Amino acid sequence: MSTAKVAALNYYPVKGLAGVSVEEAEVTPTGLLHDRSFMLVDPEGTFLSQRTVPAMAPLKVQVLGDSLRLSADGADDLEVPIQYDGKRRDVSLFNKWFGAGVVQDPAAAEWFSERLGRPAALVRVTPEHDRPGWGVHKGQTGFGDAHALLITSLSSLDGLNERIVERGGTPIPMNRFRPNLVISGWDEWHTEDRVLRASAGEVDFGYAARAIRCAVPTVDQATGRKSGPEPTRTLATYRRQPDYGGGVSFGMKAAVLKPGVVRVGDEILVHDWLPEGPDPAPLAR
Repeated sequence: MSTAKVAALNYYPVKGLAGVSVEEAEVTPTGLLHDRSFMLVDPEGTFLSQRTVPAMAPLKVQVLGDSLRLSADGADDLEVPIQYDGKRRDVSLFNKWFGAGVVQDPAAAEWFSERLGRPAALVRVTPEHDRPGWGVHKGQTGFGDAHALLITSLSSLDGLNERIVERGGTPIPMNRFRPNLVISGWDEWHTEDRVLRASAGEVDFGYAARAIRCAVPTVDQATGRKSGPEPTRTLATYRRQPDYGGGVSFGMKAAVLKPGVVRVGDEILVHDWLPEGPDPAPLAR
């Protein structure tokens, strides 16, 4: 097996909005610094997602010290201060996790609501935020779906795109899957599914579960429009996961076992592989 390396690093300051690509990242117990520390919620406090609001995809947020810069095509940029603590509101994810979020500047809510054509308030994780993940290694997460890291590989994307092209479709970019860490150098497709414990740079991470994909990968991340049925249609032909309710998977979710700094180009060292046999993650829920 050829040497595996970190090919790309991405974090997503606001859940569901555009990602930020970096050459170096600090990785905390909940993932890359600032990753999904913020999210948009509706008037009931339910999180907004590209699953139902694909127009979120091209909206951009930059973390500038103690402020956020919001930007979108055809709109003026807006810079607002980050509220680390203060007024709280009840928020929820998937009707499974219920907690609190720190309410951010009302100007941000107005800006997002105008862009999306619906009420959208911005909240941040509280200072005491404590949300365990699930799976083989549980770890902690911010406002991510359920885990600290989403890891994919270039070989897995190559294999998927080969199959899409064979079916007469158009290859898709990696950003459809919104990964945090992309790995190059593995010859075999979906090698990431078999990694139990590994390291990159100063960071150790451990397998939590396979990443079961929703409708988000059918959204063009540049335009914010659904362009399906790919990649879901092709993934359904060879990536069905009976142990996960029959969903299709691409990538793996991981917990941070040791925080630190990771850089593009760092070697991926696999310390332990998952044993052959059934995936243990569904049993560890």
